[in-house]
Amino acid sequence: MEKTTNYQKHNTRNFIGKLFVNNFLNSVVKTIRPLNIESVLDVGCGEGFTLARLQSEKIGKAYEGIEYDDSAIQLAKKLYPRLMITKGDIYRLPYKNNSFDLVIATEVLEHLENPKKAYKELVRVSKKYILLSVPNEPFFTIQRIGRLQNIKHLGAHPEHIQHWTIPAFTKFVKIKGVRIVTRKFPIPWTMVVLKKVKV
Repeated sequence: MEKTTNYQKHNTRNFIGKLFVNNFLNSVVKTIRPLNIESVLDVGCGEGFTLARLQSEKIGKAYEGIEYDDSAIQLAKKLYPRLMITKGDIYRLPYKNNSFDLVIATEVLEHLENPKKAYKELVRVSKKYILLSVPNEPFFTIQRIGRLQNIKHLGAHPEHIQHWTIPAFTKFVKIKGVRIVTRKFPIPWTMVVLKKVKV
C-alpha cells in the first residue's frame, strides 16, 4: 500500500518534523476544546490522524472525514477502522447547509487551484465553526531549507500551489458570513478559527 506524503509527515523519524506535527495537533486540541462542539467534519482528512486525535481527546461525539485520495482512504480504514472516512470532493461536499458544529480543513487549501470556492463550501456545511490551517510563508519554506528538503527548488513544497503570509491568509478568510475568533501560529503553520454569523 502506497504511503502518502501526509502519512510520512505524521510518521516521520525526524526529531524536528515530529516536534512540529505534535505541536500542531496539540494546538488544534487546545484551540477547539473550549468551543463545546458535538459534530466534526474533517475535509481533506488524509489518513484520519487529526480526527483520531480529537476522538481520543473526547472533543465532540460524532466524527466524519472526507478525502479524495484513495491511498489515504485505504490507510485510514486500516489505521482507524472505527472512523467514518469517505471519498469526496471539497468543492461539492455531500451535506446540507449547517450540518456540522465544526468543519476542519488542515493543510488542504494550499493544494487547491480554487481555494476560495472550497472555503465557501466549508462555510456552507458548518453550523458554528470552521478551523483552517495553511503553511505560514515564508517561514514554512525556510524551515524546509533548514531541514534540507527539496533544496533543488529552494525548499518549495512540490504539491503546494498557494502560498500565504499571515496578512494574506487573514485577508483571504474575511468573507461575508464569518468572523475570525482566533489565530494561532504553531510553527510553521497559520491556524484560524472562524465563527458563522448571521448576515
